[in-house]
Amino acid sequence: MEAGELILLLAAALAAGWVDAVVGGGGLLQLPVLLLAGLTPVQALATNKSAAIFGTASAAVTYARRIKLDRGVAVPAGLLAVAFAGLGAASAAMLDPDLLRPLVLAALLGVAAFVTLRPSLGRLPHPHLRTARRVAAAVAVAGMAIAFYDGILGPGTGTFLIIAFAAILGMDFVRASATAKVINVGTNLGALLVFGAQGHVLWPLGLAMAVCNIAGAQLGARMALRRGAGFVRVIMLCVVAALVARLGYDQFAG
Repeated sequence: MEAGELILLLAAALAAGWVDAVVGGGGLLQLPVLLLAGLTPVQALATNKSAAIFGTASAAVTYARRIKLDRGVAVPAGLLAVAFAGLGAASAAMLDPDLLRPLVLAALLGVAAFVTLRPSLGRLPHPHLRTARRVAAAVAVAGMAIAFYDGILGPGTGTFLIIAFAAILGMDFVRASATAKVINVGTNLGALLVFGAQGHVLWPLGLAMAVCNIAGAQLGARMALRRGAGFVRVIMLCVVAALVARLGYDQFAG
């Protein structure tokens, strides 16, 4: 690998760590650069996970030091996420991503409309929404459905998690982002265990990118904590727009 390609990958990892720590979606930056560097799609997905897990874990620790996490949601959903993301990763080679892209596009457009039409969503916490039934629903959605999706494809996982926690449990966007990081650690771990066992991870490259991913994650988490839910909302809409553009291009140009 040439020095220029390595520098581009490290810069992408730094930026991806920042985006992931705020709203998720760092794969939007890392995956294309890994593919441009000549990795196969499955190698790119696997190596992306090997870098992202360190940045996500770093952000999760930073959030947990400042915000009291909802352990009744984060712990069971995080544990389920390991299993279901691993199942998704094991299924990745058997399912054509082109079959999922239209569904993901529709979901992202729905997210954009939902957040835009409900400007109060995620701005303030609504703890009265946290009932046993809603907690069970949030754990299932995050730890099973979204985790499986992250293992098999991935773009927008963090955003889907934040919206799920804000809409189902009434969390503000900062707390929802903090909780999402715990689940993301689980999804990254589950997928990474499968990809690693299959020999798809380029460990030296992934670990080098992880250093930059951690640096970006620390910047992003601290900025989100300092600037609050309104900032997270704006970044979320920007990331959703970028994801829609990227997936739309892949769908219609491919």
